[in-house]
Amino acid sequence: MKKEIAEILIFGAGPSGMVSASYLHNQGIKVLVVEKSIFPRFQIGESLIPQCMDNLDEAGLLEAVKKAGFQKKFGARFIKNDKVGEFDFSEKHGDGWDWTWQVPRADFDNCLAQEAQRKGVKILFDTEVIHVEFEGSRSTTIVKNSEGELTKVEADFIIDSSGFGRVLAKQLNLEAPPQIAAHSSIFTHIEELDRPIGKEGELITFEVLETQVWFWYFPFSNGNSSLGFVAPSKWFDQFSEDSTIAMYEMIEKLKFYNNRFNDYSFIFKPIKVDNISRNVTRLYGDGFVLTGNSAEFLDPIFSSGVSFATASGLLAAKLIIKERNGTKVNWEEEYIKYIKEGVHVFSSYVKEWYSGNLQKIIFHPNPNPEIKKQICAVLAGYVWDTSNPFVKKHNQILQNLSRLIELEQASK
Repeated sequence: MKKEIAEILIFGAGPSGMVSASYLHNQGIKVLVVEKSIFPRFQIGESLIPQCMDNLDEAGLLEAVKKAGFQKKFGARFIKNDKVGEFDFSEKHGDGWDWTWQVPRADFDNCLAQEAQRKGVKILFDTEVIHVEFEGSRSTTIVKNSEGELTKVEADFIIDSSGFGRVLAKQLNLEAPPQIAAHSSIFTHIEELDRPIGKEGELITFEVLETQVWFWYFPFSNGNSSLGFVAPSKWFDQFSEDSTIAMYEMIEKLKFYNNRFNDYSFIFKPIKVDNISRNVTRLYGDGFVLTGNSAEFLDPIFSSGVSFATASGLLAAKLIIKERNGTKVNWEEEYIKYIKEGVHVFSSYVKEWYSGNLQKIIFHPNPNPEIKKQICAVLAGYVWDTSNPFVKKHNQILQNLSRLIELEQASK
């Protein structure tokens, strides 16, 4: 059996793992990354939000992504019947990036991984984790490549960025009920040969079919576009068991995009993911921390996945550096509390989207400009900015505003 020794062992070469690995490597830490897949590989989570730009920049990965030429994303549009709510990230509360990208994740993740490797980060692709054993904070991990070769990896600390692979969540029995009600998703890509020119062909759009049923359209710079539906899991039961036929049946229900995609063939057979939300009982322990989707995944409606993945990956790396420099880290206060604060803000918005309260606000015909800027900042990912009342009072402010809109409409 081969043997590897690493200061920090990272599970997963997605955005969270690469931000951690790159940041740690830049600080002189010996990192080893184990990735089950061969890159490039397909992954969902294709629409970024501006806050993740800060994380990529601190990790030294932003310039490489800029050079890749991905489709720039300046905002988002929500449509329900004849109602439209549009957000421009340059018109938001507070400071921060006013644009980001929408990306084919196979290319985006590969870009990050290649840049990390160029810096000197060692990544073992096509290699899966078989067993993890802790002795105090140190760990011994057995990994196996596709040829069946086993390697024993000894590490001082593990960052689990394995995403939906959820390595430590499974190994240590950390799975927990999700915060968000059970929703499922189906998605595919098309090669969009007759895409409209200009803004209409660049803007990501969410079309709402019912309060809890919505469709996404994400155009990419390579000419392909991502199409997907999210709904309560039972909603999908009315469609064919064949995912290709089912996807066409769902597309027929669209109103704004009616007939737009009927004649396209799918680049790959639509993929169905059941019960997309994830959660864990704890995010850290002696010798390990969970980041990104390996810790928690809320819902794709506001594209928060990559932002939280990179934010948690960066923070975990910073705290590891702090600890290795001899300063005691209170992981409960410095990691859990911070990440949970952001997650709780976004989870309020997800819950109120599906309750219909946030949709009433987004689709109001005459939105208050200042309120819209404050909500836009949340949608841009700046969920730790407590100068924004829609962050600070997230638990009740959306419900209260929704009630005011109801009263306003009832008085007319």
